[in-house]
Amino acid sequence: MCGLTGFIDADGAMSADAMRAIVGGMAEAIRHRGPDDEGCWVDPAAGVALGFRRLAIVDLSEAGHQPMTSASGRFVMVFNGEIYNYRAIRGELEQADPGIVFRGRSDTEVLLAAIERWGPAGTIGRTVGMFAIALWDRRERKLLLIRDRLGEKPLYYGWVGRTFMFGSELKALRAHPAFSAEIDRDAVALFLHHKYIPTPHSIYRGIAKLTQGTILTLDPSRPGEMPEPKPYWSVRDAAEAGMANGFRGTEGEAVDHLEALLRESVRLQMVADVPLGALLSGGVDSSMVVALLQAQSERPVETFTIGFEERGYNEAEHAKMVAEHLGTLHRELYVTPSEAMTVIPRLPTLYDEPFADASQIPTFLVAQMARRHVTVGLSGDGGDELFAGYVRHQTGSRLWRKVGRAPRGVRRLAANCVTAIPPDGWDRVLDVAGPALPASLRGRVSGDWLHKGARVLHVSTPEDMYRLLVTDWADTDRVVLGAQDAASRPLAERHRTEGFGPIERMMYLDTVMYMPDDVLVKVDRASMGVGLEVRTPFLDHRVFEFAWRLPMRMKIRDGHGKWVLRQVLYRYVPRDLVERPKMGFGVPVGAWLRGPLRPWAEELLDPQRLRADGLLNPAAVQAKWDEHQSGRRDWHAHLWDVLMLQAWLREQPASGAVG
Repeated sequence: MCGLTGFIDADGAMSADAMRAIVGGMAEAIRHRGPDDEGCWVDPAAGVALGFRRLAIVDLSEAGHQPMTSASGRFVMVFNGEIYNYRAIRGELEQADPGIVFRGRSDTEVLLAAIERWGPAGTIGRTVGMFAIALWDRRERKLLLIRDRLGEKPLYYGWVGRTFMFGSELKALRAHPAFSAEIDRDAVALFLHHKYIPTPHSIYRGIAKLTQGTILTLDPSRPGEMPEPKPYWSVRDAAEAGMANGFRGTEGEAVDHLEALLRESVRLQMVADVPLGALLSGGVDSSMVVALLQAQSERPVETFTIGFEERGYNEAEHAKMVAEHLGTLHRELYVTPSEAMTVIPRLPTLYDEPFADASQIPTFLVAQMARRHVTVGLSGDGGDELFAGYVRHQTGSRLWRKVGRAPRGVRRLAANCVTAIPPDGWDRVLDVAGPALPASLRGRVSGDWLHKGARVLHVSTPEDMYRLLVTDWADTDRVVLGAQDAASRPLAERHRTEGFGPIERMMYLDTVMYMPDDVLVKVDRASMGVGLEVRTPFLDHRVFEFAWRLPMRMKIRDGHGKWVLRQVLYRYVPRDLVERPKMGFGVPVGAWLRGPLRPWAEELLDPQRLRADGLLNPAAVQAKWDEHQSGRRDWHAHLWDVLMLQAWLREQPASGAVG
């Protein structure tokens, strides 16, 4: 795992020394991604500079140094990630050309040799892995940027004047002296809507994130021209192909096949020349990965868990029981609120652009703990998206079936009746009526819950239902000053979902938005911030493709998701160790904002500061803050969005412009 960066000066007027100094500075900005080695390559005549920081994982010798040039000299590459099946590709190359000579054992060298033989697209189609690649073709004088199928590794890019720049993180681009930091108001609106900035947008106007599963081919002779990335693999195509070629075997055969695929994925991801372990929460997904890892390991696997004393936020006890059953070398760290809150000042720099999934805090803490013992950690990310594991996959579908049948006029009237009483009024009613409620609803129904339910009554499509369930600030046009409210555009305009059922639509949208831009960003920045490589066996594209072949009855059964995955897990872990309500991986931000975080938050949310920044409507923010402090409403998610934006703004250069 590493960090890459580079630029192309369209004028080609810079000296080699000047180019090395600039690209070296860009690489230094992402030193945390690769503390073991650095390198740069420049071609002044072409105006091309490539920079690299290396976290050595496979072939720790100098033979793995990057930037790396292909044997013929045609291609020069910087590559962030891992090609898990590189040994099989190397064997295929050696069989096709018995005279081929490899200098070392790295996947980078194999990737370059394969590109020389089969071309970039032909090679990428053969790979199993996670990667972001910048490839300079010296013969064609073109730059190729390539991102893995499911968006595990990041890659930003864009023209700034007559300079094209790219990098694993925005820090690298900002280190270029020509970078112009113009904040995009529409991206701010998207951020408040989603709590992350969805691909292809970034916080800066004119700078994009490369879409997962695509190749961008840039011709430097056309400065300012931005070609459209071309897909080599598509989540939608793979999902449609899976549904069209549905699995026709028995349930037992489905469980067997899934187990075999996951075992193979874990086996491939165990390859490393450095210590390797796993992040264990005790839930279904991470327990599945650890079980398969331990089953194929010759010694106890190192596992890591973060614990909290607060009830409702602590999974460490469950993880410990799973670890004891599997026989891992388990380490846990219980974190106090004050220790967790020391991470908060680091978040704006760590995440590089506004990012407000509060589970970023425990994610960073568990990565930091694991890095003291291992350099590679496997995680269970991706299981929810592939096997319908989120609560919204079940509740959203049920809600849509009920809501969709009722006339809109009736729904609107019912919603108005609910919202006529404020949430705190409903809370008082529920305090009295609580004993009369069904046992399943006691303690779960609140005024906020009823008001959100009233909003559900207004939806007209499954996409609208999904947007409602994952939205924080729905009215970004009132909150972000001068924004065009890109967040209000229907998701269907960006991601077509026709032909999918309600649950499939949610799973698909999670896979192309929430997973790459929230879950994987959270894990990548937290882990790379401490020099830890995290691998995700569920995101082997062959596992993904098989998951979409399975009928929904093998994913959701008796009101619970991940049925088929659970059947595999029960072969390794007793059912009662993992069967419990889904807890998530968070921290009690709402309580902290009324307590120890209040002074910090009040400073960032000061109306004068908001007016000076000129991005947000101070009155809209203050209303949420006042209601949260009074205890009448729980607005912690909305407020955390704004706080992460304001904290990020405070870290930006004073000269940064707002578009």
